[in-house]
Formats: sequence, C-alpha cells, structure tokens
Amino acid sequence: MRGRQVFMDSLVAHGVERIFGNPGTTESPLLDSLQSYPQIEYVVALHEGIAAGAASFYAQASGKTGVVNLHVAPGLGNAIGMMYGALKANSPMVVTAGQQDTRMRLRGPVLGYDLVAMAEPVTKWSVQVETADEMANVMQRAFKIANEAPAGPVFVSLPINVMEQETEIPAAASTGVFDNPRPDPAGVAAMAKKIMAARNPTIVVSDDVARAGAQLELIALAEAMGAGVWFEGIRHHAAFPNRHPNAKAILPMDAGAISNTLGDADLVLLIGGPFFEEVWFTPGSPFPDGAAVLQIEETSARMAHNHPVDAGLVGHLPNSLGALAEALANGSDDYQVAAKGRNDALASQSAEARAAYQSRTQRAWDRDPMSMPRAMAELAAGVPEGVVVVEEAITAGLDLAQAFDFANPGDYLSGRGGGIGQGLAGAIGAKVAQPDRPMLVVSGDGSAMYSIQALWSAAHHELDIVFVILVNREYRILKHNLDIYRQRFDALSNQDYPQMNLDTPALDFVTMAKGMGMPGSVISDPAELAAAVKTAFASPGPHLIAVNIEGKR
Repeated sequence: MRGRQVFMDSLVAHGVERIFGNPGTTESPLLDSLQSYPQIEYVVALHEGIAAGAASFYAQASGKTGVVNLHVAPGLGNAIGMMYGALKANSPMVVTAGQQDTRMRLRGPVLGYDLVAMAEPVTKWSVQVETADEMANVMQRAFKIANEAPAGPVFVSLPINVMEQETEIPAAASTGVFDNPRPDPAGVAAMAKKIMAARNPTIVVSDDVARAGAQLELIALAEAMGAGVWFEGIRHHAAFPNRHPNAKAILPMDAGAISNTLGDADLVLLIGGPFFEEVWFTPGSPFPDGAAVLQIEETSARMAHNHPVDAGLVGHLPNSLGALAEALANGSDDYQVAAKGRNDALASQSAEARAAYQSRTQRAWDRDPMSMPRAMAELAAGVPEGVVVVEEAITAGLDLAQAFDFANPGDYLSGRGGGIGQGLAGAIGAKVAQPDRPMLVVSGDGSAMYSIQALWSAAHHELDIVFVILVNREYRILKHNLDIYRQRFDALSNQDYPQMNLDTPALDFVTMAKGMGMPGSVISDPAELAAAVKTAFASPGPHLIAVNIEGKR
C-alpha cells in the first residue's frame, strides 16, 4: 500500500467524516484518493484561513477532531491566524499541508519552505512524515496529541513523494481509552471546607466546562455555593445559562478592572481555563485583596500556571464539579441558609440588572440609525426555536447576550484569541457539525471582510445559514480601544480616529453575496428586521442580511 492510503485509512480509523481544505498541486495524492473514500466529505474553501477557521468551529460544535488540508508554504501562511485562534480555543485539529518532493529539498523548489517550523508556534506538535513507514505512527500520535487536554491543533507535513511511497505498515488507532480521572477526595474535602468558610464566594468559568459537558454540574455547584458565575472576556461557548439568576457578565480585560468587578468576593473559584487573558497592563492581582483562590482543571499543566492557588483540583470536570457540589450539599444547616441567602440576593440583582437593561433599550428603541440594542432585540424576535448563534459582533456582543437565551452550550459559538474573521468562516464548520439546527451568524462589517469568501462555501455546499452583517462602516472596537489608549498613556485625545472608517467606498455586502451565489437584502428600518430574518430562515440555502446600525456615538 502507498503512504496516501495509510493516511486516508488513518482518518477513517479515527472516525473522521470531513476534511476542510483548499486544494493545491502537492495535495494531489489526497484529492485523488477522495473518490475511493466516499465516507469522507471534502468541504471546499476559497482561502486556507477559512478552511482552518471552519475546522476549528466544527471541532467545537461536534466534539470531534477537525481535519484541515492546506497547500504548501503560502497556504499554511494563509491559515496561521485561524490556527492561532484554534490553539487559543483548544480545538482538537489535525492540520496537514502538502509538501514538495523531498528529493528537491536542496534545490529550492517553487512554494517550498520549512512547513514544520512555520506551524510550530501555533500548534501543540509539528512534524513532517519522512517515509511512508512513519505515516501510521505519525497520524496515530497526531490524533492523540490533538485531543489530550488541553486540546489543540497539531500539524503534519505530507511530502508528495512520501504519499506515493510503498509501505507494509497499516493505519492504526487506539480504542477503548477511558480518560476521565476522578478528583482526589482529599482535594474535594479541602476545597469544600474553604468554600463553606467564605462569606461571598464567586466563580469564573471558561470554555472547558462546555466542552466537557459539565454544565449541569456547574449549575448545581453554583447553586450549592450561592455564587455568581462570571465569564472570560473572550469566550467560545456559553458554559453557563445566561438567563440563570446566578449568571453574571463577562469580565473586563485588565487585572485592575477584573479585581474591581469581582468586588468584595472573599473566594474566587476558577474553572477550566488559562486565566486571565488581558489587553491592557495594570499592576497588581486580578483578585480582590485577601480573597482565597481555588482552581479546578482537567490537566495539571494549567493548574496555578498564572496565579498561585489556595486549593487546586485536577480531574474530569463533570466528576470534579459534581463531587464538590455533593460535598457542599452535605454541609451544615447554617451553611445551607447562608448559600440560600446568597442565591436569593443574586436573583434580585439579576432581575434588577435585566430591568435596567430593558429601560436602556427602550430609550434607544427609536434611534436613527438603528441602535444595537434594538437590532439585537429584533434579531432575537425573528429567529426560530433551537437556533445556534455564531457571534462575532464584538461591540454588539453585550446587547446580543441580553437579547438571546443561551440555555445550553451548543446554543452559542464565538472565536478565541482575539483575531477577527472567525465568525463567517466558523459558521461553515458549525453548520456542518449541526446540520439539523437553524443557524444565525452575527458579524460586524469589518470582521466579515476578513473571511467574506466563506459565503461562497455556504452557497456551494447549500448550507442553511442566515448571515447578518452589522454595518456601521467602521472598526468600532478600535475606536473604543484608541480612546482607552489615549486615556491610559495620557496621549493627545482631541484627534479623530485614523484609518478606522470603512465608508469610502461603502461596502456593498448584498452585491458581494450575490456574486458568490447567495441572495441578500439590506435593512435600515428596525421594524422590518424581524420579518426579514423569519423570511430568510424560511427559505432554503444561505441568505445574507446587511443591517445598517449606528456607529460610535
């Protein structure tokens, strides 16, 4: 058998159903093999970054390993940004690229370069298959490393001549591996003791809870603690129901502001993530003075990595959270009364915050151009039941989180790492992963232009996705950040916003969509938006709606 057969057999052995890619010459062995493997679908993208972004969201939405096929050095370079996002998101992915014939290595062939070195900074493991005899072992190891916690992308370079070499070593995959370690009972007891001694405990949660399927255990733990649940500033999933009375908001992006937001918490429980991702430097700790810090992780690699902890617990998150909630449920009567009192207070705070938001929304209801709160409310009114929201709205994200009810982890997907353009690309993978659920993509206009070719992939594969582009003709988030920069560094603040407007010429998203085979419409009147969304979902195939909204005020 040839190396390419072992490669394809390895994909089958590991349960791969789809390859996301952009074809090229050095990928000929893979592409020519596809017809012999009808069980594997090739999802075509017009740009390698879109293929990588789609595979990352596919992995997040399906819980399976995303597989990407890129084209030599320029193609890998095109995908590096999305691979960085996948690394930050902990998306299990096997990224491959065709490599030139190794017999030409010293001749400097066209498109040739050190692909392993290019991919190494944004992957967990980067390797080139040097002989066909290595193929089975490399692929088995690639899937293992991609999926072991914390998950992430690996890269495999596939020289065209190695794919055509003969080998007698067949593909193989591990089976029957049970990797759900239970937490140390002593650690659970120590952590429960500290929580029961706290007056005002709080929780900060990351995406691992959603990926591990531990949301119900987190709800039980939050209620047993009488604790609010805060989210990271950038998140991929809704790890906790946003309408639950204990749900708080996303945390800010610098240590000082995080500490101020957590307020008078005397115990902070960190669950499942590399805390914290910051944008701006402030001195000091992100935790309130004197607060105990606890951490629960699925891998010791993350434990106390950035901050010392007063108690740490490593174990499968459903097991760990469930065991801790059970220990607290067996606490004293005095503890149960205190926890209930905190839950009641959180419910009152939640109701007050919801009422205050509704009041602000009403004040902005009739603004012209359309306000972001109104736009999000109309979108929520127009979507069908069971919708999945893929969000890259950035400055509209807070209003989107208020307008929609994200009760389950699969209801919401966004991008990690801070790089823009993930929304449109990611929607391709998310829809392929969840074909039976309606899907709404909400993206800013600046973000959309980073991966606008994704519209072609949606049309080509006839994916039922409604793309909503929020058109404010500016990089609004950059204007906000420039204001913060000027304030923090005492820079001149009476100047305009340089190179941050997208109005000359204006972007015509409907025409772009039409050119890629997708119908579209423009909405400026908020009274028409919900109906337009309903019409788009009622029509087969993808649809684009450009929504004209207000800019920075």
